[in-house]
Amino acid sequence: MKKRKLDIAVISDVHLGTYGCRAAELHNYLKTINPKILILNGDIIDIWQFKKRYFPKPHMKIIKQLMSYITSGTKVYYITGNHDEMLRKFKGFRLGSFEIVNKLVLDIDGKKGWFFHGDVFDVTMQHSKWLAKLGSIGYDTLISINTAVNWTSNKLGYGKLSFSKKIKNSVKSAIKFINNFEKIVSDIAISQKYDYVVCGHIHQPEIKSIQNKNGLTTYLNSGDWIENLTSLEYHNKTWALYEYEKDEIAQNIHKKTNGNDSEFINAENSNHKIFEELLKEFNIN
Repeated sequence: MKKRKLDIAVISDVHLGTYGCRAAELHNYLKTINPKILILNGDIIDIWQFKKRYFPKPHMKIIKQLMSYITSGTKVYYITGNHDEMLRKFKGFRLGSFEIVNKLVLDIDGKKGWFFHGDVFDVTMQHSKWLAKLGSIGYDTLISINTAVNWTSNKLGYGKLSFSKKIKNSVKSAIKFINNFEKIVSDIAISQKYDYVVCGHIHQPEIKSIQNKNGLTTYLNSGDWIENLTSLEYHNKTWALYEYEKDEIAQNIHKKTNGNDSEFINAENSNHKIFEELLKEFNIN
């Protein structure tokens, strides 16, 4: 299969190691692209809720795919988020073309792009981390319930539902939080003369221009791989929002490869050994 060439791909909020993670869909997507730069913009591995006993094969495939990018020369930046904040003490760690950073500024065709996860602007994170963690557990539980309901709904022919997405899109305080988040990061980006500001964290995919009295910037958010299944792509000097639900090629990959998964079966033991070594390296229990 011919892969789409991209200058930059940005994914965030994958939450590997949780029941809500849509790793199979993300793996399908990653198999269709060939980016020069891959930016993992936080919350890729959910260390808050990490349990060794729950890291199924689709989640391991993501690790293997990322390793494949690194060994093939793709520059991979891992920007730390709140759910993987434990990695912040390893800022500056490099392994080949892989690097851990807390934030990133890139020159993109003569324009400045500012990349960071976004949790630093979350008041709940700054002052009530225990409440944020409790909310995360509740969110993951809601996603698990939602998964079971969707299985039944699909069997009955009613299609998929998203409780958490519906709640976020209907609660006024959630809408206000999202609007405030976008305005705050954009105001700072304008003051620092960044042409692009690229975030994750709030699970709300978006590309839009935001202007104030001091200037203009383009605000971008990569969304997530739990509900929205989105990423950001930069190619031919243009940013685009990728939506998995609209990508028939990626969705059909599992049909073509079903029953022919030998490359992963043969490598599974070595993958787990590598993963165990990474956990020891970063002191993740």
